[in-house]
Amino acid sequence: MKTPAITFLAAAALFAADDGTTSADWPHYGGTQRSWRYSSLNQINAKNVSKLGVAWAFQTGDYEGGFQATPIVVDGVMYVSTSRNHIFALDAATGKEIWKYTYQLPKGFTVFYGTFNRGVAVGHGRVYIGTLDNYVVAVDQKTGKELWKTNVEDVNQCGCNITGAPLIVKDKVVVGTTGGDSAHRGYVVAFDAKTGRQAWRFWTIPAPGEKGNDSWSGDSWKYGGGSSWMTGSYDADLNLVYWSIGNPAADFYGGSRKGDNLYTDSVVALDADSGQLKWHFQQVPHDVWDFDTAYENILLDLQVKGMQRKLLLNVNKGGYVFVNDRTTGEFVSGYPIVKHINWITGTDAKGNLTGRNEPKAGESTFICPAIGGGRSWNQASFSPRTGLLYTTAIEWCEDVVSQPEDPSEGKVFFGGTFVPKHPKGEEAYSHLDAIDPVTGQKKWSYRAKYPLLASVLSTAGDVVFTGDPEGYFFALDAKSGKKLWNVQTGSGHRGSSITYSVKGKQYLATPSGWGSAVAGLMTQLWPEAEKFRSGSTLWVFALPEGK
Repeated sequence: MKTPAITFLAAAALFAADDGTTSADWPHYGGTQRSWRYSSLNQINAKNVSKLGVAWAFQTGDYEGGFQATPIVVDGVMYVSTSRNHIFALDAATGKEIWKYTYQLPKGFTVFYGTFNRGVAVGHGRVYIGTLDNYVVAVDQKTGKELWKTNVEDVNQCGCNITGAPLIVKDKVVVGTTGGDSAHRGYVVAFDAKTGRQAWRFWTIPAPGEKGNDSWSGDSWKYGGGSSWMTGSYDADLNLVYWSIGNPAADFYGGSRKGDNLYTDSVVALDADSGQLKWHFQQVPHDVWDFDTAYENILLDLQVKGMQRKLLLNVNKGGYVFVNDRTTGEFVSGYPIVKHINWITGTDAKGNLTGRNEPKAGESTFICPAIGGGRSWNQASFSPRTGLLYTTAIEWCEDVVSQPEDPSEGKVFFGGTFVPKHPKGEEAYSHLDAIDPVTGQKKWSYRAKYPLLASVLSTAGDVVFTGDPEGYFFALDAKSGKKLWNVQTGSGHRGSSITYSVKGKQYLATPSGWGSAVAGLMTQLWPEAEKFRSGSTLWVFALPEGK
């Protein structure tokens, strides 16, 4: 791997306080539209975090699939969704229920791939949610009354749904879709925030006559995957929406889709008003590993070689970080976050992959990391105080057998099989690392026995928070990685913690509820994971009065 020489200056001199930080509210899925997952609140800090106690707890009653959401807090009210698309509005200081919206899934509806809802968006006096049966719904922010409901695509035909939180951009609400592991053609779609009318749709796989279609052989583009299943980011100065696109289908067999397969495994920059593609950067041309470029895009302003640049950082499912100029898409740097990585050897100076290790049809190939990812979809965090990126990582591998498969519209389309394996020479494990966001240089690492599958939160109190599968929610010192506090919440962590304040008092909230498809994979390497308890409880913590 070759990484350009980069000078990383003190973060305090590089960031405006309102660029990516939250304060009293937590208004967006990633904290702000820049997806830092960082709060400027410091009432809870490294010196007093051990004194945290339970302020209140709320059980949703919706236990299927666990509790994967990110709560949103606006003006003292918390809005949180459950796995099956119910929404609660709660008093953020007391947990008292203000209203509940109950979404009715079709009778006998089956959830695809074991994926469930991960959050809502709040704005324009409305709360927005994407549903498991592929609708976007807007409810009144004050009452929970349904205001509009728009179908995105026939779920029975496409085999797709919406699990990621919507992104509000000016007068539009933007959503992505699942379907990367099925015979389906993906897209990013925007709706008028007030009426629900479609404003634009960007197809992640170009049709004949469109630029990039020649990167697909024959008719493979029709069922080529390209899901957009996580929440995007937005730069208001550039008026660009950034979205990450998942793997092509079939996942492991590429013989029937020869070519680079645009725009799968790419970060795309779209004009917020029209949905027009402004630039793209494909991280993994012709992906045959199911290593989606589907995760969050963290928008940072840093000096590179003495020049201030607008950057975009994306960690992909293959356990590799790509940093690009978010104005032009130019590659800046790349580095792995996992030790056990053999699907590539690295990247060259332009971001091209080197040393590809592709599964061979009909033969077992040992690949690291495993299909669950070198990191899961739960977000990393960036702290401008320390200048560090905090991200989880998983050290596990798999045996993959690639094989030809004919597509059936909307049906599972893997093109092979996989069996999770321990890395060679040691047991599988996980870690949370503090790293320089551009060079990848590691400051410290916290090791965990089981995969860390919850998002990371950092604060101006120099504390980093996350949770583990056994049910422990814990705090680490942002500068040293030392564990400062933990609490047992009764169920494993798969969602995203946040922090906010009401009337000057800081609170810390985390969803507790074990589940999801990746959680199910764990039992093949850690049989005891079958005993990890499910649940769906929102825990909120605060310091005792006077502390």
